[in-house]
Amino acid sequence: MSTDLRSRVLTEHNVSRETASALDLYVAQLTRWQTVKNMVGPATLAEVWHRHIADALQLLAIAPDAKRWLDLGSGAGIPGLVLAIAGKGRPNFHVSLVESNARKCAFLSETARLTGAPVTVHNARIEAIIGTLTDIEIVCARALSSLTQLLAWTEPLLTSGTVGLFPKGRDAAAELTEAEDAWTFTRDLIPSRTDSQARIVRVTSLSRVDP
Repeated sequence: MSTDLRSRVLTEHNVSRETASALDLYVAQLTRWQTVKNMVGPATLAEVWHRHIADALQLLAIAPDAKRWLDLGSGAGIPGLVLAIAGKGRPNFHVSLVESNARKCAFLSETARLTGAPVTVHNARIEAIIGTLTDIEIVCARALSSLTQLLAWTEPLLTSGTVGLFPKGRDAAAELTEAEDAWTFTRDLIPSRTDSQARIVRVTSLSRVDP
């Protein structure tokens, strides 16, 4: 881990000393669990502050006033658990984490307990639980599925006022084109602060294309 990179990320995102300590604990947990469960791509662990922490934190800057978040396919807690750690000092801030893998849920639960992150961990499949989650302001998902599939999963939320924030790589434009065959939606592409070729797709309304 580069100490300089860590410091730069914390400074750029105006992270408090308390939050920085909690993020350090998260990174330590991720490193420990990586030895027994492939939590993230092994090559990315050495760049965890840039590839994962900063990549997650940029979502807070896009929706700074949102308090109720939902992260689908949370895996190693990116972005959901990182967002919860960063937002835990904000009144009523909460992140729901949905993950179908029980061992990854164990990581999420243990790390949330150690860091004091305000989360609820749902060990469930997305399609089984999405309809039961209410009062969600922002739904996000990173490296989970195509935009077309993400819109299908999140339809109950995006058609009722929830905003979607979906980080995408260099194929974002192609995914948008594919999704527009099945969906009508209002969206914009926000440049990623961690990858010049990546974009964050912000979806603010959704309806099905008439057959």
